[in-house]
Amino acid sequence: MSGGVPAGSLGRAGAVTLLGVEGHVVGVEAHLAQGLPAFILVGLPDAALSESRDRVRAAVVNSGIGWPNRRITVSLVPASLPKGGSHFDLPVACAVLAAAGVVPQGALDGAVLLGELGLDGRVRPVRGVLPAVLAAAAGGARRVVVPAGNAREAALVPDVEVVPVRTLGALVGLLRGERAAEPGQGPEEPAPEGAGAGKDLSDVLGQPEGRAALEVCAAGGHHLFLLGPPGAGKTMLAERLPGLLPELDREAALEVSAIHSVAGTLPPGAPLVRRPPFEDPHHSATAAAVVGGGSGMPRPGAISLAHRGVLLLDEAPEFARPVLDALRQPLESGVVVVRRAAGAARYPARFQLVLAANPCPCGLSGGSREQDLRCRCSPHARLRYVGKLSGPLLDRVDLRVRVPPVARGALLEDAAVEGTAVVRERVLAARERALHRLRALDLSAPPRTNAEVPGPVLRRRWAVPEPVVRLLDQHLQRGTLSARGLDRVLRVAWTLADLAGRDVVGPDDVLTAVLWRETSTAGAA
Repeated sequence: MSGGVPAGSLGRAGAVTLLGVEGHVVGVEAHLAQGLPAFILVGLPDAALSESRDRVRAAVVNSGIGWPNRRITVSLVPASLPKGGSHFDLPVACAVLAAAGVVPQGALDGAVLLGELGLDGRVRPVRGVLPAVLAAAAGGARRVVVPAGNAREAALVPDVEVVPVRTLGALVGLLRGERAAEPGQGPEEPAPEGAGAGKDLSDVLGQPEGRAALEVCAAGGHHLFLLGPPGAGKTMLAERLPGLLPELDREAALEVSAIHSVAGTLPPGAPLVRRPPFEDPHHSATAAAVVGGGSGMPRPGAISLAHRGVLLLDEAPEFARPVLDALRQPLESGVVVVRRAAGAARYPARFQLVLAANPCPCGLSGGSREQDLRCRCSPHARLRYVGKLSGPLLDRVDLRVRVPPVARGALLEDAAVEGTAVVRERVLAARERALHRLRALDLSAPPRTNAEVPGPVLRRRWAVPEPVVRLLDQHLQRGTLSARGLDRVLRVAWTLADLAGRDVVGPDDVLTAVLWRETSTAGAA
């Protein structure tokens, strides 16, 4: 076959490169010329893409298709855009085969191809198919060819024909009109239960203040700091927060699913993440693991995997100080931009942060009187331990709650406590009340919760009664509230009003919000 390939033949195929979760449609051009056989790949490919030369050739040969014995140049355009990933294998192979006349160029026009090739010609699933197909649809692609293992994920994008393929040979036959396309995937399987499945709030005995703070946290999307001795129930409370949150709407579910697609953590049968995610990295996690990064194109970290969900940092003072301080900017903006030599990746990171900490290194301080007597930590050691949580970080946390040891009576008595289902109904009602108020805002991106309302809008749009203004002014003058803290107190106060079914913030709402915010780490000493 190679002898019949005309010199100067050109083939084209469509592909997508991902920078974070943002996809960009790129062209793959293959040129066959006379000269010594060679395979040259240009256009800012990364290491994984550079290795596609050997995978593509082996896959073509092992699929029973002749390899053109020519000087092959493959260009990825635009050349200025970084490109990486094994999902370029399929478009590179098809562009070469189009240049060789094996497949008609017209069959590739208007299509985008994604897939990694095995040496035997099989088309393997890849990461990032959902954001890639979204980018292809936005770029005007009419058809998207994907590995069969990614078909359900790709089918989440409307108005695009998804063509699943299992082998390169089957795709060549399809492009040549010699065989029909595989049938589409069946309906989406039920989504697996979220991280909070089976963990009911009724399991948490005692801790009325902790339970109340958790409800407010869920209703308003606020951040939470739990301070108390080991065994008091801090982790149990935090693990039950996802169960109180509402299901993600379609837009948020696609956002979250796109991030998990890039990370390779999507369930294969149910690729649309419907429940708020829950991430709890170990305290030994690096900044790259928590914020995002890694070699080559940066990968999403735990804060992005927790987008629209909950990030728990248990034993928070044990995390490295740079890791904790790296959270400050994403907590404000809801996004994280990770820059590397290979390029910059932008990931959504609007999560609810839950910090849990012991009051001292041994954990006995702040417990029972007997535990306090057994604690050998000096006041300086206690301050230094909890002081690892910097003031600027804690200033971004709305609710700070002390979790005391559970009273013996609460553990032994058979008292009925509210479960997740009951509390969740109140949370959903409060969120709906807040959403009705927030829809009236004339903003390009209306906030979903009270915690997301911009400070200037919060202060100017909804005036608070004069007694509330005087109360807040007193705290500002004493220095117990910063300007950021004022906004956060008002957000919590509005959430308390929503839970109570009121249309106006009252002094009691503000006082409760201020008291929760004044729980300081210094008191741990």
